[in-house]
Amino acid sequence: MKQNIGTVNSMVRIAGGLTLLAWSIAKMAREKPSGAQMFFSVMGAQKVAEGITRYCPMTDMLELDK
Repeated sequence: MKQNIGTVNSMVRIAGGLTLLAWSIAKMAREKPSGAQMFFSVMGAQKVAEGITRYCPMTDMLELDK
């Protein structure tokens, strides 16, 4: 799997993903988890993973270069 996003893009994805993940987990800790909160936590985790690996499947599928 080749890297297809740049360094700055990966840092933004990690920061945004961690923010989304922390927000959704904090919300789930206060009240019963809903489907939307689970969705946001999965999306946050996905963005963190994309930032760490510097690979985005959507960018690869759309054949966009960095």
